[in-house]
Amino acid sequence: MSKLKKIPKIKNEDEEREFWAAHDSTEYVDYSKAKKTLFPKLKPSVRTISIRLPESLLDHLKVLANKRDVPYQSLLKIFLMEKVGDEMAK
Repeated sequence: MSKLKKIPKIKNEDEEREFWAAHDSTEYVDYSKAKKTLFPKLKPSVRTISIRLPESLLDHLKVLANKRDVPYQSLLKIFLMEKVGDEMAK
């Protein structure tokens, strides 16, 4: 195996994402020495956004969330994930 390249210092997740999208990791990592590991406390990156919704839609969402005993923001994320998944499968 040839000599591995040194991974540059990366400042944030966006920069890291861009770096790995443009580079082949096998030039930087010797996967023959990799070990399986678990990250039980790893949480996905999130970004806070602002969204304007009609009050009636928000009221309906809160009623549905109350029936399921979940916060309405969580229910909104579930609905969005389901719809996006459906659209991506097309």
